[in-house]
Amino acid sequence: MQNEQTFKIMNTIAKYRRVEKPIKGEYPEYSEIYMSLLQDDGMILQHMEDNLTKIKSLIYSLPEEKLYHRYADGKWTIKEILLHIIDDERIFSYRAIRYGRNDNTSLHGFEQEDYAKYSYANERSLDSIFEEYEAVRKSTLSLFQNLPEDAFMRSGGGIADDGSTINVRTVRGLAYHIAGHELRHIKIIKERYLDLSTENGIL
Repeated sequence: MQNEQTFKIMNTIAKYRRVEKPIKGEYPEYSEIYMSLLQDDGMILQHMEDNLTKIKSLIYSLPEEKLYHRYADGKWTIKEILLHIIDDERIFSYRAIRYGRNDNTSLHGFEQEDYAKYSYANERSLDSIFEEYEAVRKSTLSLFQNLPEDAFMRSGGGIADDGSTINVRTVRGLAYHIAGHELRHIKIIKERYLDLSTENGIL
């Protein structure tokens, strides 16, 4: 019985591969605000799965009107933030497959304000948003789970207005960006929209 329990525990722990946390130089300086929110235990993929479950529980616990609240003029609603997280994850996962396949072509960034505006997030149901969120997360986890090991240290960057390469990241730097970017926005939701403390943890 004990051996069976041990096997079950080990099997749960081993659901996702380890991806070690990137070091400085594997991501642009501005991304430190995301990296600083993440654990250094290599279990980033498991955390990404677990965090989405916790985020869904948090958001569904809110009264409907909170989903349309803006804490200041020009700021996004919670629904718009959720769509922004999804958009960002899709875009950075695309970068990961490009770089992971040894294609380091510099890629244009995206204008997040336009993406939020034209997402029409406030016209969508919460169920539809989380259906998309969960589908994107499943795809992201499958991508990073199945990349060859040597793909994680390949890198690429964005393209500046003058054509130069900027914001270079390794593939594992992209994985951690996705996770940290999500946590950063949930931290903002809790502190600025819900007046909740994150001193003891974001989720």
